[in-house]
Parts: sequence; C-alpha cells; structure tokens
Amino acid sequence: MTEQSSTPNIAGAESNDPSFRIQRIYLKDLSLEQPNAPEIFLVIAEPQVQVEVDVAVKRMSDELFEVALSSTITARVEGKVLFLVEGNQAGIFEFNNIPAEQVDPMLGITCPTILYPYLRSNMADVITRAGFQPIHLNEINFHGMYEHRLMQAQQAAGGNAGDSADESKIILPN
Repeated sequence: MTEQSSTPNIAGAESNDPSFRIQRIYLKDLSLEQPNAPEIFLVIAEPQVQVEVDVAVKRMSDELFEVALSSTITARVEGKVLFLVEGNQAGIFEFNNIPAEQVDPMLGITCPTILYPYLRSNMADVITRAGFQPIHLNEINFHGMYEHRLMQAQQAAGGNAGDSADESKIILPN
C-alpha cells in the first residue's frame, strides 16, 4: 500500500526544469533563377557548383528565438550562370530555464543541426523540379562553424574589427 503523490505534475507549466522545444519549422524563403535559359541548356559541359551556408538568429522574446539557416547554390557552365537557388529554412525554438551560457551554443549548433535536413531536402527538390540533377548538400559540422565564429568574434574584439561579416559564411567544396 504505497501512495504516490501527483502534486509535482499539477502545475506542469510552472516547472523550473530546463526545457527546449521546437515550436515550428518552416520554409521562410525559396527562389530559383535561370538567367541564361534556354540557351544555356545547349552547352554541354560539367557545371561548377558553389554552395554557401549561413546561420542567423533573431530573439523574439525572452524564451523564443528564430533560427534561420540560409543557403545559396550557384551552378555555372563556361562562366555563365546555369541556375541560382537561394533557400532560407527557419525554426522557432523555445528555451525555458536553460542557463544563458548554454543557450548560445544551442542556437549556433543544435538548432541549425535540426533545420539542416529540411533545407537540404528543399534545395535538392527545387533543383530537381527545375530539370537538373539534384544537388545534395554535404553534411556540415555546425560545432566547427560555431567555434570558428567565436574565434572571429574574439579577433574582432581584439582590434580586427575591419573583417567582413561575409567571412563567417561557410563555402562548401564541389
């Protein structure tokens, strides 16, 4: 005859336990350009592909953050643009009772890692729908990207403030 108290679960919303929740994942923007079509389709050559990936964070409230993962894929043939695809996959993430020193790494590593498969799929899909072989983005080490940005911020604080913000983007090899 043991009794279990259910008192701690009554006020579930008032819990002081740390929690991380995905509120929503959505495709914020997606565009495809084929500026040299249809003539470019007659060129028989292997396209040169450049991929850029970047992460942006926007605070919506004390607990809510929007994290947007953007990518640009540019394919060129003989110096002319075959296609240009830009995508922006975003999510709204809720952080409750998580220590401040842990929130920033989660925003820079965990959230982009959650969003990346969605972005990767959407980019491959739009390229396929445009009539090309899909380009599947390689896996990204968001931890390494986060560490690189921390190092850049420390260098900028040390007197290298003239560095361009574009240098924090990752450009993936073909």
